[in-house]
Amino acid sequence: MRLIDTLLRVASAEQGPFRAQLLREDVERLRTLQTLARSGPDLAHFKKAGMRIGWTQGDLRTHELRAPLEALLEAVYACETGSAGEDAEDRIEAAWRELHRTRLERLVGCLSTAVPKPAD
Repeated sequence: MRLIDTLLRVASAEQGPFRAQLLREDVERLRTLQTLARSGPDLAHFKKAGMRIGWTQGDLRTHELRAPLEALLEAVYACETGSAGEDAEDRIEAAWRELHRTRLERLVGCLSTAVPKPAD
């Protein structure tokens, strides 16, 4: 999967420890998706399993990522099972960008509400 190669390349050059760790974790998630897609009986089973591989801490907030995550899962499944067209890798990368953007928005939103505001 081209996305895995890209993330590994970015992670190897990343200076920030938090971002590098997140990239390594994402690579492992994508590898898990590859395995699940190849071994699962169908798309429904794959999506159910793929939603619960640690996209958020304890998967407690993964439901907030449902739409972009489902798009990624469908693209990965199609690519890994050979049912996708020539644009399979492009579909995966586009879905990934949207999932990553949404996930970071949720993370930043979570962090911004947890920080106490300075007293005036």
